[in-house]
Amino acid sequence: MKQFIAFVRKEFFHIFRDRRTMLILLGMPIVQIILFGFAITTEVKNVRVAVLDPSNDMVTRRIIDRLDASEYFSVTTYLHSPAEVEAAFKRGDVDLALIFNEQFASRVYTGEARVQLVSDATDPNTATTQAGYAANIITAAGREMLPPGVQATSIIPEVKLLYNPQMKSAYNFVPGVMGLILMLICAMMTSISIVREKETGTMEILLVSPVKPLFIILAKAVPYFVLSFVNLTTILLLSVYVLGVPVAGSLFWLITVSLLFIFVSLALGLLISSVMRTQVAAMLASGLMLMMPTMLLSGMIFPIESMPVILQTISAILPARWYIQAVRKLMIEGVDISLVLTEVGILAAMATILITISFKKFKNRLE
Repeated sequence: MKQFIAFVRKEFFHIFRDRRTMLILLGMPIVQIILFGFAITTEVKNVRVAVLDPSNDMVTRRIIDRLDASEYFSVTTYLHSPAEVEAAFKRGDVDLALIFNEQFASRVYTGEARVQLVSDATDPNTATTQAGYAANIITAAGREMLPPGVQATSIIPEVKLLYNPQMKSAYNFVPGVMGLILMLICAMMTSISIVREKETGTMEILLVSPVKPLFIILAKAVPYFVLSFVNLTTILLLSVYVLGVPVAGSLFWLITVSLLFIFVSLALGLLISSVMRTQVAAMLASGLMLMMPTMLLSGMIFPIESMPVILQTISAILPARWYIQAVRKLMIEGVDISLVLTEVGILAAMATILITISFKKFKNRLE
């Protein structure tokens, strides 16, 4: 029995001595419960609403105030013409538009009053939920204001879904899958490939060759760049010809932004490889820092606006978030590249920072 207890104590000492194991055993459950508890939600929050109200009467103002007072919606923009509605969506300024017809208050009594909800259906589940929440609030507000004898059906919103009127789920998950696949192939596989050379001792042999270390690292990254481009082409072909998801915008700019994201992912893989010494550590770092946050916090599955502020902040440093946003705008909404400059600029800055840090740390460690 004493020998058994001694072995048990030895195993405890081994576990406590390895900080990475302790992080996985004790830290992973905490991170998972926080992420799953706050990120996975079917509720909508912080929905930005644009209003087109040509009548601007007491009834419409009452409905707008009731919607704005809700914890789910925030009226941020007032439009002046129908042409501004789609432009606001393309700029990414609003998530939902509320449109009244002219002389709304007087037409309520004749049954000719019309109110329309326009939602961005690139994410069909979120669009349906947003429209459903707003319709319930508008109907309830209208019912309270209607005098006896007037039917409540006079103020039932008509829902219009932009970019995805058929409510196909492929319109939502194709951009997310593109971001996830490219991230994992480039970052995870690149980091493992270089760390494998270090672990087996062959990296030192490569470094004493006439080839400079910079070209050795780039030679490791180029195959994954080519394979990622092949995967990108395959995904686009399957999306268009099998899933029926059209490329509404410029194919050239879609591919250009994708190549920029691939470069960012490769730079991230190089950074991981310069820090980690073993393949297991590189796999754990890639899984912890890339796969789970990309799936939960990039907007691939769950809307970022519904997350707490701290998770939205973490989401802002994920390259996949900005790439998925850019793909949705270019591929699904068909916007001009000028409306995606924010995402492109952030990805370019990430690429510059990551490649600079990774090469600097790699050189310092080898010297």
